[in-house]
Amino acid sequence: MKSEQSAFLIAGVNSGSGKTTATLGLLRALARRGLAVAPFKCGPDYIDPLFHRIAARRDSRNLDTFLMGCDGVRDSFRRNAAAADAAVAEGVMGLFDGSRPGSAAGSSAELAELLELPVLLTVNARGLSGSIAPLVRGFCDWNPRLRIAGVIANFTGSAHHCELLAESLRLAGLPPLLGALTYDEAVALPERHLGLATDAEADGLIERTADKVERELDLDRLLALTRRPVPAAPGAAPPVPARARLGIARDAAFQFYYADNLAMLEARGVELVPFSPLADSALPSGLGGLYFGGGFPELYAERLAANRAMLDAVREFAASGRPVWGECGGLLYLLEELTDFDGRCHALAGVLPGRAKMNRKLAALGYRELETRMPSCFGPAGTRLRGHEFHYSSAELPSGASPLFAARNLRGEAVPSAAGCAAGNVAGSYMHLHFASNPAVPDAFAEALK
Repeated sequence: MKSEQSAFLIAGVNSGSGKTTATLGLLRALARRGLAVAPFKCGPDYIDPLFHRIAARRDSRNLDTFLMGCDGVRDSFRRNAAAADAAVAEGVMGLFDGSRPGSAAGSSAELAELLELPVLLTVNARGLSGSIAPLVRGFCDWNPRLRIAGVIANFTGSAHHCELLAESLRLAGLPPLLGALTYDEAVALPERHLGLATDAEADGLIERTADKVERELDLDRLLALTRRPVPAAPGAAPPVPARARLGIARDAAFQFYYADNLAMLEARGVELVPFSPLADSALPSGLGGLYFGGGFPELYAERLAANRAMLDAVREFAASGRPVWGECGGLLYLLEELTDFDGRCHALAGVLPGRAKMNRKLAALGYRELETRMPSCFGPAGTRLRGHEFHYSSAELPSGASPLFAARNLRGEAVPSAAGCAAGNVAGSYMHLHFASNPAVPDAFAEALK
């Protein structure tokens, strides 16, 4: 077991400060050095961790106190960082942006303080020179319990610009400038309606970003400033023999899964068996259930609808009485129809009643408190758990559909869009559930698969 490692949180002054670019470049640059890098993402985001996994060649874990609790966050971080040479957490929004004004809850600062991580502060330095000093001073003084170890300037214009920024920080006695990433369209991150694009060009973009990070950041100094003892990992549970097989939809259309959810199922003897609703003509054999995660089914709706063999296999599986769960994009696949952004209607699995259509504007976003309204693969009626909702589509369910959840937002208001529906053993919702919010849920899920 390692005694020391470099560990830090990359935070931003605000969204758009370039922290994701810096994170991806650092993950790949450190991996190039032969370091074992453990990536993490603050908050409920399910897209950035996909890029972290490509960059670090290792699964990224979400760290979220609302979904996991403080103990759950510590456990996940320590367990997954224990064997790493470097642990790199990407923040969310600005460093002190929490779920409500005046509170650190849900912020990058909350995670950095909870895990005692030094912070690397990214600053959009376009149009800044001496003003970087009072800006960084404010962030350093706002919470004295946090240590800002260094600054990364993004969107800089030249080597001279970098010198001005570095000297301004030095003269003010502030944390050092560890480098400045000049603006470069070749490493600009493309966007989609759910955030960053996730396509085959990602690896090439990350390689170019790592080249830039190696040229323009002082990696040796960064690693030295963030050295610390490796936190003790939780005791490993004894291995559980496989007792059930769960089919996991994994392809370009279905990609969003919390890594800790899957790990919790595996720890309970569930063998995860990937399959592709896009490319496969049959389901794997011996499955006790199906799990359709989130993703971009709307971008592949024509291909999903054309794969009639798979749709028939899913219908046959659902009719067998074994549990089928779809969340967000998975819900769309399980419904009867999906109308894409161009207004084209595609017939899909139809194992849940209703249809959905894509909208140009965001339909729902936020944390949700949930309580099941009927027995399900998550446990008896009244089971409580937490999740996150983020989607552009809207689902139209028949008036007689049975809602799966009673859902409320952080203000205690009912959220009908998160209620989902259930038809016997098949259930779906827009919710991205986190099983750490109730450890009885993965127990029940594993038991249902038997």
